[in-house]
Amino acid sequence: MTSPTRDSTTDRPLAELFTLIGRRWTLRILWELRERTLSFNDLRRAVGGMSQSVLVTRLTELFGAGLVADVAGGYRLTPDGESLAREIGHLDAWAARWATDR
Repeated sequence: MTSPTRDSTTDRPLAELFTLIGRRWTLRILWELRERTLSFNDLRRAVGGMSQSVLVTRLTELFGAGLVADVAGGYRLTPDGESLAREIGHLDAWAARWATDR
């Protein structure tokens, strides 16, 4: 499989994933698409503050990783993207507990 993270220097899947979702705006795109299909402009508005060129770049990376699909009416998560979004939800809950406990 070709790496969706062209600047990654590891063959560790978790590190590859964290490199991908750690890029600015990527996690937010996944989060906004977790429950609905959005057009390009609606996604850009939902994320807020992102340039059009960065959104195109991030969507291209997410397509390459098999996490987002271009469908009639906009963009949606693939089954792998939906699965990742559920796991991100678990991490979000963990982070909230961690932040409170600190």
